[in-house]
Amino acid sequence: MTPRYRFPKRYADLSARLRVPAGFLLAAAFAWLSRPDSGSLALGLPVAFLGLLLRGWAAGHLAKNRELATSGPYAYTRNPLYLGTLLVAAGLAVAASSWPLAGLLAAFFGAVYLPVIELEEQHLRKLFPAYAEYAARVPRFCPALRSEGRREPARPPIGPGRERSPGERFRFSLFVRNQEYQAVAGVMAGAVYLLWKAG
Repeated sequence: MTPRYRFPKRYADLSARLRVPAGFLLAAAFAWLSRPDSGSLALGLPVAFLGLLLRGWAAGHLAKNRELATSGPYAYTRNPLYLGTLLVAAGLAVAASSWPLAGLLAAFFGAVYLPVIELEEQHLRKLFPAYAEYAARVPRFCPALRSEGRREPARPPIGPGRERSPGERFRFSLFVRNQEYQAVAGVMAGAVYLLWKAG
């Protein structure tokens, strides 16, 4: 069955190009709109760090354009990096104690990240023949309650187009190659700023 996409490709392409520049504007809005206190920090920062852990876990299983990631968090959701990003954003919005900021982050995620997710899915369907079967059993975003990773077809043992085995472990080399340390630095900087502003 041919998948249906909600966003025109031209719009999704534009969203992908604007994602990084718009992120700098969001950072400025975050600094301006934040009104943290001890209660909001205690509620929000753990959620943000949970999202960061999810992103890091996913980054250690993702060999972009070389292997179809189905191990680690990819056995539960096809987009753990974006789910982690959403948790980070939600946690920082709660920690910042700002409804306008929360609304802005939600609008940004819906307008930018959802089209990008669809665009990347189209790319993966073309790149990996096994992606259609993987997508049929693993949810796009909300995680499955249990891993579906073991019900997989045979795959090439190595090389481009390979599908990662569900038993494969986290690789720190992939974490570094995917530059996930930048997300760690960004979230830590945001947390330090909120702690400073609340003090």
